[in-house]
Amino acid sequence: MDNKILVTGIGVISAIGNSVSENLSSLRSAKSGIGPIRYLETVHKNDFMVGELQLSNDDLCDLLEIAAKDKIKHSRTSLMTLAAAGEALLDCGLAKGEFEGRRVGFISATTVGGMDKSENHYHSRDLASGFVRTHSTGDSGERVAEYLGVDSYHTTLSTACSSAANAIMHGARLINHGKLDMVLVGGVDPLSRFTLNGFNSLMILDREWCSPFDENRRGLNLGEGAGFVMLESASSAERRGAQVYCRLAGYANANDAYHQTASSPDGDGAVRSMEKALIMSGLKPSEIDYINVHGTGTSNNDLSEGVALKRFFGDQLPPFSSTKSFTGHTLGASAGIEAVFSILAIKQGLIYPNLNFRKAIQELGISPAEKLISDRTVNNVLSNSFGFGGNNSTLIFSK
Repeated sequence: MDNKILVTGIGVISAIGNSVSENLSSLRSAKSGIGPIRYLETVHKNDFMVGELQLSNDDLCDLLEIAAKDKIKHSRTSLMTLAAAGEALLDCGLAKGEFEGRRVGFISATTVGGMDKSENHYHSRDLASGFVRTHSTGDSGERVAEYLGVDSYHTTLSTACSSAANAIMHGARLINHGKLDMVLVGGVDPLSRFTLNGFNSLMILDREWCSPFDENRRGLNLGEGAGFVMLESASSAERRGAQVYCRLAGYANANDAYHQTASSPDGDGAVRSMEKALIMSGLKPSEIDYINVHGTGTSNNDLSEGVALKRFFGDQLPPFSSTKSFTGHTLGASAGIEAVFSILAIKQGLIYPNLNFRKAIQELGISPAEKLISDRTVNNVLSNSFGFGGNNSTLIFSK
């Protein structure tokens, strides 16, 4: 059993960039990717702000060099997965299918699956379009695993907005139990009419730029994208002389089962997930240098998470911010994208600004980082991701 799980590759595509370097540049310059809807066909095109990729499906196919005859095989979900997972694989120093006998797995997470494609054919019932083959939640994972040549293990998880964090945990456990040497893990979700209409019906969408942890927050901006990391056992990384970004020091999942969609007002589930992850890491609360909060910008989530942070860290609350103010809330992809951002925070020594913050929530009296901080060492980052039904997940990355 190898107790040290290392991160040896990262990949991301989001509203603020088509690669790790582009995302990092936007984070450094406080450039949000949230804006009017461009590509999603919806009656709400002029109603809401979203974190949409700056690429159409055809643009994504061109970026990935997908042949015209193969375009029908892919949903927007699988295209974004290919972009981010492919970048992470190359970043770790491996080419697709060339694993030299190593046991390599692939675990993806999503909530929308191929719905972005199939909902366009709902009324026409055009079975020849290929949408039936791409609709299922696991389709994009299966296609990408096959494309990358991963055959030791692959699966797809779906636990709402904590999905990618749970995929990362599952991958770490497979390595720890000696089942895999390396595993590419993360999450992906496209914008779709189903999710836009669904969140609109819950009345938690902001019609302007979201403002997480602000007293006057009005709701979230939906986003889309994908984020993947390569996890690797220390022995495997040492044998091949791999670059190492950091290690996955702790992780945990806890369910408060308070409500179908709302977080518990006392933050019980969030406190438990942070506590269990910290125990696994062997760290003290005072050793956390930065918290990438879930921070959706909704009234319930930010208050509940803020209560949990104050309960857990007391008067020694580390700097924190929500990067959803850059990307929008990317649902099943959010924990994967934010894992990449957390890893970059350690590698680059950064604490990201919480855009659009003006005034602290009255009941909390705590304020996120308002400007980029780049002049301090970041050794340990805690990243929270909370899903519907109180599915709370916490990851801790350490230098």
